[in-house]
Amino acid sequence: MHVVCKDHLELAIDQFVDEYEDAPDIVDLEEVRFSAWEPPAHCERCLERARFLVV
Repeated sequence: MHVVCKDHLELAIDQFVDEYEDAPDIVDLEEVRFSAWEPPAHCERCLERARFLVV
């Protein structure tokens, strides 16, 4: 699972495919809220706002 900004989305997708050899699901965190999980405020690769969940 990766939580990234728009700039790092492609890199996170590539990493997921390399690791799992399957296409990930991509969730736009601006459109979806989870009741039992609060996403990190920042991208895992930089200090930009986290926007996408790659699972």
